[in-house]
Amino acid sequence: MTGQVVAFLSNLGEAEAMTTTAARVMDEQTILPEATDHATVVNLLQVLRQRGAEVPEAHAKLIGADGTAIELPPRLHEVLVNAVEALANGYAITIAPQHTTLTTQQAADFLGVSRPTLTKMLEAGKIPFEKPNMHRRVKLADLIDYQQRRRSERRSALRQLTQDSIDMGLYDAPLPSVERPDNTE
Repeated sequence: MTGQVVAFLSNLGEAEAMTTTAARVMDEQTILPEATDHATVVNLLQVLRQRGAEVPEAHAKLIGADGTAIELPPRLHEVLVNAVEALANGYAITIAPQHTTLTTQQAADFLGVSRPTLTKMLEAGKIPFEKPNMHRRVKLADLIDYQQRRRSERRSALRQLTQDSIDMGLYDAPLPSVERPDNTE
């Protein structure tokens, strides 16, 4: 990897190299599962799972074609296992790098809401934000925390609704039949 970076920098001006590298890193990439790779991906997933079960304290390493080994941080190993598992199940993987501090538009896009809706959520104190100048900034970690809280709240509400239905004897009750007008003329 270092050799590639050095060669890359030697071929371009330093500023241009840094700009090009930053743009390349920030590009979203989608990896589609390929039928020809399926057996290899499934085998890799089995090996990753088995090694994790056998040696839980073992550190994963990435080994390059030249034999150079680099130890992977546990979180990166977890991401790799999740990606391999998704590919093995026929799902595509999208890698979308994010800044750790987002504009309100980026934060709204991340949550799948409009910017005005996000602004109302920020002003209501549902998500922390900073305002270093005229514009609000939102930390990605705070957005992820908000998503997890909302997911937990939805699950709790669903459990409560299910329990209420069970308590009222409606959970397994047959649905009433609905008469529909006959539109055949």
